[in-house]
Amino acid sequence: MGVRSLLTGVGAYLPAEIVDNDTLARRVDTSDAWITERTGIRQRHIAAAHETAAFMGTEAARAALADAGVGAEAVDGIILATATPDQAFPATALRVQAALGIRQGFGFDVSAACAGFVYALSVADAMIQAGQAKGVLVIGSEVYSRILNWADRGTCVLFGDGAGAVFLQASPAGAAEGRGVLSTHLHADGTLGDILYVDGAVGQPDKPGHLVMNGREVFRHAVTRLAEAVEEALAANQLTAEAIDWLVPHQANLRIIDAMGRKLGLGRDKVVITVDRHANTSAASVPLALAEAWRDGRIRRGDLVLLEALGGGLAWGSALVRM
Repeated sequence: MGVRSLLTGVGAYLPAEIVDNDTLARRVDTSDAWITERTGIRQRHIAAAHETAAFMGTEAARAALADAGVGAEAVDGIILATATPDQAFPATALRVQAALGIRQGFGFDVSAACAGFVYALSVADAMIQAGQAKGVLVIGSEVYSRILNWADRGTCVLFGDGAGAVFLQASPAGAAEGRGVLSTHLHADGTLGDILYVDGAVGQPDKPGHLVMNGREVFRHAVTRLAEAVEEALAANQLTAEAIDWLVPHQANLRIIDAMGRKLGLGRDKVVITVDRHANTSAASVPLALAEAWRDGRIRRGDLVLLEALGGGLAWGSALVRM
């Protein structure tokens, strides 16, 4: 009998400070109307000095473990997706491991920008299926406010900070009653790396390390690539779009989210939308949205949930999960 990864716990953390569009307009040449009409974003959370990727990831992980009803002893590994780690090394995942008091297992970071959580989920699922772990924390945690060029109104208005996490546990396929991670699908095209990137790194001390984006090109590729990944997930499981209970998309732009909903024939009442309040939190956006809909009861045990995301690289992917 095969092993399946059950998503048994979901958690989230958002910084206390909220910056709305009007407040941002006092800092850069923009307006609430300009931002809302183009993106759907009305506000974002901005991290305080102590709210690092590790701190926020730890809080989200604690919430996920509490939701699953387990303690630190159930964690065999931590996979943390982030483009804004606290340090080059050690991995932010290991800072979270230490903060949770976990002394066993493994931990490492995944860098796939906004697609990071889907990538991390795929890796965790594969390790569980291979028998390398029985319980894995999968976290997305980002502090994009620290890599933004606050003089560039085309990018600084789009992003926010936060963290989301899920706990995956191994279960025999029969015992899962059809629940769990049904499939994941990952893709990348490195030739498109220059349309969304950060112009600096530890190895490039002469660069400012700010996010740079060609928004028009990112939008064009996002709709096409995400649609392909969604269709791939459905085909792999011999399902049609009508079977999907909820779409939990990457929260980058309301126009992209609406376009994906239309392609699947899903109204907004079946699409989890947080971009208006969270903005784009990169690798944290999918688990944050999932956590909100799980916590408020929209997503229930047994629902079929489709996750999808695209980010710099370009990297993109999808995952189909039966809650």
